Amino acid sequence: MTGSGSAIQSTAKRSEQYADLQLSLAGLLDGEQDLIANAANFAALVYHTLPDLNWAGCYFLRGEELVLGPFQGRPACVRIAMGRGVCGAAAQRRASVLVHDVHEFPGHIACDPVSRSELVVPLIRDGELLGVFDLDSPLPGRFNEEDRAGMETAARTLMAASPG
Repeated sequence: MTGSGSAIQSTAKRSEQYADLQLSLAGLLDGEQDLIANAANFAALVYHTLPDLNWAGCYFLRGEELVLGPFQGRPACVRIAMGRGVCGAAAQRRASVLVHDVHEFPGHIACDPVSRSELVVPLIRDGELLGVFDLDSPLPGRFNEEDRAGMETAARTLMAASPG
């Protein structure tokens, strides 16, 4: 396990973590417009700021599949078809997908067998899907609605800083 703690955080603590993450992210992205550079720093910031993660990173849409982008964690699946697994479902729906136990998600792709819960947030700019940001945890039930909201805000910040 990585991140800044070893137990699932209380709501107040999560609120503080996402406020701090947002401030750090704004500073980190300030003045840089390259999406790949910003995505790399975004993945590293999230991975090292939020507790109980074993993977955090981007997949970018290339044609009809998601292709691995900058990430932190163990080696990952390189290509994911639209609609396949949690990442493909989030991309196809263009909506975040929060999974409390990946073993109960039909079609889950087990890139890392240690992962138990997952949160995937679409990366959308000007109405266009560019990819997804994926977070995995070895803890079942690690992510909740506050995580979803916090990561959706962070993803919007990433997209606004990287206009293309």
